[in-house]
Amino acid sequence: MDLREYVRYDLPAALVVFLVALPLCLGIALASGAPLFSGILAGIVGGIVIGSLSGSSLSVSGPAAGLITIVTSGMATLKTYEAFLFAIVLAGILQIVLGFLKGGSIGHFFPVAVIKGMLAAIGLTLILKQIPHGLGRDTDFEGDESFAQPDGQNTFTEIAEAIQNPTIGAIIVCLVTLAIIYLWDRPVLKQYAFFARVPGALVAVITGSLLNRGLYYINEQWAISETSHFVNLPSTRTDGLSEFIIFPDFTVWQNPDVYVIALTLALVASLETLLSIEASDKLDPAKKNTPLNRELKAQGLGNVLSGLLGGLPLTSVIVRSSANVSAGAKSKASAITHGVILLVAVIAIPNVLEYIPKASLAAVLFAVGYKLTKPSLYVQMKQKGISQFIPFLVTIVAILFTDLLVGVVLGILTAMFFILKSNFQQAVVLVNTEQSYLIKFTRDVTFLNKAALRSIFAKIPEGSRVIIDGKQASFIDQDIQELLHDFIISASDRNITVDTTHIHIDLLLSPRI
Repeated sequence: MDLREYVRYDLPAALVVFLVALPLCLGIALASGAPLFSGILAGIVGGIVIGSLSGSSLSVSGPAAGLITIVTSGMATLKTYEAFLFAIVLAGILQIVLGFLKGGSIGHFFPVAVIKGMLAAIGLTLILKQIPHGLGRDTDFEGDESFAQPDGQNTFTEIAEAIQNPTIGAIIVCLVTLAIIYLWDRPVLKQYAFFARVPGALVAVITGSLLNRGLYYINEQWAISETSHFVNLPSTRTDGLSEFIIFPDFTVWQNPDVYVIALTLALVASLETLLSIEASDKLDPAKKNTPLNRELKAQGLGNVLSGLLGGLPLTSVIVRSSANVSAGAKSKASAITHGVILLVAVIAIPNVLEYIPKASLAAVLFAVGYKLTKPSLYVQMKQKGISQFIPFLVTIVAILFTDLLVGVVLGILTAMFFILKSNFQQAVVLVNTEQSYLIKFTRDVTFLNKAALRSIFAKIPEGSRVIIDGKQASFIDQDIQELLHDFIISASDRNITVDTTHIHIDLLLSPRI
């Protein structure tokens, strides 16, 4: 590792990712109904362990909002958190097995339009979800990405409530933080070494925290005062992290429910990881390709360790990863370092961290979100044509109004529609000159092409000569063969002459049952 490059790029990026990850770890633990510190433990393991084992340069792992439902329902089914921890350990083992079975290859089948739509949707979601925090309303947990919220609100009603009841101090802190982040990235400042090497997000958050303290002396009513508006850490007291470590209950191995939950966790966590890795690779300026099977093994080992220590289940998380890319990280040293900082900070300076207003962190996520959903991205996708633009938009809208996995599935289905449509149009080609018609199979034809072929047959007038060329089709399925058989038989009644080339006549004219 190049020490100069680490100090210049990876260390500053790690500090920014730490600021983003800390409230997300706490928020997801709170929303899951798990012990609050379980989110922190998961973040530490995700950073240090998975960061070390992963083949990705920029991906950052931690507890994910997409697993909250599984965690809450799993704990309800198994009755205790300790029993659920055993399910996490089993899920990790299953992920390792998936890695050895080359299950990571699934990640290669995600369409680019869907991945870019997912990134844009995450960006919009970040912005929309952080607006209430920026206005001083913090009833929804940090890290919530779903449209419908546990508190009965949704993304838009939460914003409406926040607009009606803003906190002056939160608005001031958020705007100042955002202004610093914006100005820090201006080329005129980047030419100076200090502005190039020190992350603007870190300076902005520190300034926002100090500004709020200063507001007390200007006008106490303006300052943010409620504890819900700040990062709230459980006290480590004198024993450090050891008092928060919870071990799994291995006695539940005879309960069949634990295996169902473990399998569900393994599949969903693996899918979300593969999606996030593909997205991270798209964001990577160097365009490196992450070995996906290795990633599954790393995630599995991370989940085994997290489960053994009392942490939440882990996945690669696109919000943390995009913050890492946005902050200028060059290698996985950034992800590892963020885990180390998280460990040191919650032990050494928990009281200091509690001075950080959520409004400052909201501004950081505003900046990350904007970089993911820039207007230029929409223009670029529109220029690629409707077959790329529509799946892109469907993915965005679906994620905004549901959640990540549902949105991605709908996006993939939309992309498949356009693929099938293209196949219908291009697999069977009709060329005609006066009374002669050439029907060419340009690729393998299946039952999916029946409608297109029927339409072509219907266009051929009486008294025509038809040539059916199957040279470029290595496979013609039974449905198409029977359709050709029927057309050849009926053609004589319409005075149509049919010749075939590179098609097995005997098979076509064989008796039908």
